[in-house]
Amino acid sequence: MKNVTDSVVYLGHWSSAGSFGFNTDILATNPINLSVVLGVLIFFGKGVLNDLLDNRKQKILNSIRNSEELREGAIEQLENVRARLRQVEMEANQFRVTGYSEIEQEKLNLINSTYKTLEQLENYKNETIRFEQQRTINQVRQLVFQQALQGALGTLNSCLNNEIHLRTISANIGMFGAMKEITD
Repeated sequence: MKNVTDSVVYLGHWSSAGSFGFNTDILATNPINLSVVLGVLIFFGKGVLNDLLDNRKQKILNSIRNSEELREGAIEQLENVRARLRQVEMEANQFRVTGYSEIEQEKLNLINSTYKTLEQLENYKNETIRFEQQRTINQVRQLVFQQALQGALGTLNSCLNNEIHLRTISANIGMFGAMKEITD
């Protein structure tokens, strides 16, 4: 490093025609050098820097566009899911209401069916009671008729003797004969 500094200092001692030379004053030459370097960098690096900045800008814009598209897609999916959720909730409410109404309808049907069955059983019971009453009445009639017939036969047998018996039979035969002649 010392060799480089010595050579710069050594070059500063050359006397030239006065138009070109090295200025060894660091404070005076530094801003000029910096402005020259910056000017060269700006002049030649402007295109590269613009390209880098444009590429970066495009990447950022593409990222923003992609983010917007993803956001819009997510919003659309969210709306679809919300709509589906509303539809499912409505269907669930409809099933719940329909289920309750079907349960109530089945309950009413069961109650009506039970009432009809009870009514039929009541009718069968009443028919059975009437049938049994009629049968009992018929049995009592037969029993009363048999007892009355036995009593009448007993009275007739005790009151009738052979002569009255033969006269009654003759009178009945005569009646049947008269009826036969009328019908012929």
